Amino acid sequence: MKVLSYNLQKHRAAGELAALVSAHDPDILCLQECDVADLPEAIGDLTIADATQGNRLGLAMFYRASEFHLQEVKTIELKKSLHDRIAKPAHERVLGARLRDIDAGREFIAASFHAAPLTALNSLRRHQIRAALTELATLGEELPQLMVGDYNYPVFKENLGQTIREHGYALTLSDDHTYTRYRVFRGHYDFATSVGFEIQRVTTLPQGMSDHRPILVTTRFD
Repeated sequence: MKVLSYNLQKHRAAGELAALVSAHDPDILCLQECDVADLPEAIGDLTIADATQGNRLGLAMFYRASEFHLQEVKTIELKKSLHDRIAKPAHERVLGARLRDIDAGREFIAASFHAAPLTALNSLRRHQIRAALTELATLGEELPQLMVGDYNYPVFKENLGQTIREHGYALTLSDDHTYTRYRVFRGHYDFATSVGFEIQRVTTLPQGMSDHRPILVTTRFD
């Protein structure tokens, strides 16, 4: 299974989606900072599962309906940063879906995630990640779970990895930096947390119009 995640940087990179889907043939597409009202019902062979409604710029997920049955969708609000309270950029920071793999006869949870911005503390983002994984698990007890997106976590990933492992999940970084601003600031901001999946690789795709690079997660059930 292939899952593509992309922060569109205030929808700037939306015009790249059709070509990305065509080139990389993902089974699931997870988006952050997309203009929800401007999203199509389908991109290539992928059908929209749902999108957040709390803000114009939000989260969305598309899936291959010929391979998966959509069972349930859930949007999740997380503890807010000071930036969230003042600027109100996002009410819902997680969009999760319970899907059934038709051929394998197995259900799993996939999610698009966008952590608090860099103005917040890493401790808040760790809290958000733990809370997101806990809430997603309510979609199906002990189901395999994969959450991809923009974690906004530039440094001290060892602490984050330890927190994730203590929570029972795995943290998988991509093979190259995913964020570039002014060609100076770089880092691994976009990655995956999972349980019940074997993450085979996380490939960082070429830079487009966004300050984030898309990532392609290749995985299979444990």
